[in-house]
Amino acid sequence: MNEDKQKIALFIDADNAPASKFEDILSEVAKYGVVTIRKAYGNWKKTSIKPWEDLLHEYAIQPVQQYDLSKGKNASDIALVIDAMDVMYTKNIDVMCFVSSDCDFTPMVTRALAEGKVVLGFGERKTPTPFVNACSKFLFLDDEPSSSEPNPAASKNLKSNTKLINLLRQAIDANADDDGWALLGPVGSHISNQTSFDTRNYGFKNLSSLFKAIDLFEMKRGPGSSFMVRDLRRGKSK
Repeated sequence: MNEDKQKIALFIDADNAPASKFEDILSEVAKYGVVTIRKAYGNWKKTSIKPWEDLLHEYAIQPVQQYDLSKGKNASDIALVIDAMDVMYTKNIDVMCFVSSDCDFTPMVTRALAEGKVVLGFGERKTPTPFVNACSKFLFLDDEPSSSEPNPAASKNLKSNTKLINLLRQAIDANADDDGWALLGPVGSHISNQTSFDTRNYGFKNLSSLFKAIDLFEMKRGPGSSFMVRDLRRGKSK
């Protein structure tokens, strides 16, 4: 094993995450390093998590049994957080990954970030917003594959997303030259430094495709093969 690779701990809330997306999760996590800890939590007597049970041996996932302590409740999230805290302080881990759509792991995420860990999150769109926003990166698991081409329906929704538009404009302003143009790379880095933003959650494979789909911005080729982007309002003011 390459000692320079980041070590990743993967924690799965099997009661509240789709097993069918696990290969996609592993593919994304592999970009950050090697997974040295893989644990899945749930009541393995329930038929609803049989799809996860089928993956345990194939992907060397350690199952952790958690009985439902009361009707309509489960203890998986508590056990998961306890183990995650233990791993964070006793193991040599660089990246912590949480797979869940239901439970709010925000306190755990903020603590991990404070300890200098990268935190990855995966879940469906019903995942609590504070948990999504707290992660270094969060990917939704219930969307269609992203496209590199503009999608008219998605584009219309993007323009009406005030929070997104403000985020993009602020990132451009922070990196713009005197004419309002900003290199796309630094714009993307600025966004990543303050939010779990990922273009795939909006239906686009990369940031350039996202900007091209919104007619509030203009783009041009920069140095080499890079792109530059500008708030269209800035161009009209010239």
